[in-house]
Amino acid sequence: MYRVWDVVTNSSALVVAGAILALVWAQVDPAGYRAFAAAPLPGTESGPTIRFLVNGVLMALVFAFAFKEVWEALVLQHGAFRGRRGAAPLLAATGGVTAPVLVYVALAAALAPAQWDALAAGWAVPAATDIAISYVVGRAIFGAGHPALRLILLLALADDAAGLAILALAYPAAPVDGGWLLLPLGAGLGAYLLFNRLPRRRDGDDPLQPRATRIRMRFGLWPYAVAGAFSWYGVYKAGLNPALGLLPIVPAIPHSDHAFGVFAEAEGRLADLLNRAAHLVKLPVEISLFLFALVNAGAPLGAFGTASWLVLAALLLGKPLGILAGGWLAARPLGLGWPAGIGPRTLIVVGLAAAAGFTMPLFIAASAFGPGPTLEAARLGVLLSLCAAVPAFLLGRGLGVHGRR
Repeated sequence: MYRVWDVVTNSSALVVAGAILALVWAQVDPAGYRAFAAAPLPGTESGPTIRFLVNGVLMALVFAFAFKEVWEALVLQHGAFRGRRGAAPLLAATGGVTAPVLVYVALAAALAPAQWDALAAGWAVPAATDIAISYVVGRAIFGAGHPALRLILLLALADDAAGLAILALAYPAAPVDGGWLLLPLGAGLGAYLLFNRLPRRRDGDDPLQPRATRIRMRFGLWPYAVAGAFSWYGVYKAGLNPALGLLPIVPAIPHSDHAFGVFAEAEGRLADLLNRAAHLVKLPVEISLFLFALVNAGAPLGAFGTASWLVLAALLLGKPLGILAGGWLAARPLGLGWPAGIGPRTLIVVGLAAAAGFTMPLFIAASAFGPGPTLEAARLGVLLSLCAAVPAFLLGRGLGVHGRR
């Protein structure tokens, strides 16, 4: 396993740098910052904006990278979400998704009824968790060998899966045209049948798999890249968020039956096409996250408003309470049990670590609110949730949750 600083530099340093730059820019020149994000691409006068390029095109790589981990956890023989061993984390993750939504809606209805129409669309903003940042916070609290780290990763992956589903179902970019959805479905199915399933079927029980190997050696990732382009275009034309455009292709790519985790060093030794694709896009994903933070994290500090404290309260209260409730349900009434070292005190600290929202909550906020004060206030609430690292660390020490080095 990597050291804490290695994880920070490899997975979240560029995100933090982009967020800091965006925040400083938004304070010094708010009008210039807004104009930058809304500017058309260089060489065009009325074409796609820089924000669309980042949020709609580059973030498709990021979401495909995250969905790869979710897909493997669901379908591989030893996947983390398969069978009984995945039931307890999934229940805790369900609580961690639903409780922040309930807190947000309840507080908005009770304390800000006059602003309900403006705030209601943001119900899903606090639902998801940032994988890299929550892992870094957990690593600093628990150390390298604690089972809470694996739980944090599983919770973050499940939260991101829920966030992707929410984006697709609740926040379409335009009125949905179902006919165009045949294009991404056909692209994914065609790539799977022609370059994955049929060669393996023709090989039968031959352990050497000569036809499938020859197809993979000859064509590599190109068929899936072409299918990905068609899929992205189909999702975009269908009216869904184009950042979801590559998801139908991920299940089509051949993969091994080994899942070591997002930050595990052993992932670098797998040579199947799906992991090879993940290794190839790792640097573009990091650059995309930097640009995403630069384009979306800028909010004037004076924008703090009702949406800010709603998002912040939903994350800081709803996440730990929901994860604790889901964990208790799994451990007690259902009797699913937890690994040694995971108990109620650990779950509370894990819940606070998972309350540090960033990428997915910012993305959902941009989809939920139009440009204006409510969006900037919601962004500020998401950014302030990063301060959850401090109470998580202090609470971990106060409750005697000792890290393993």
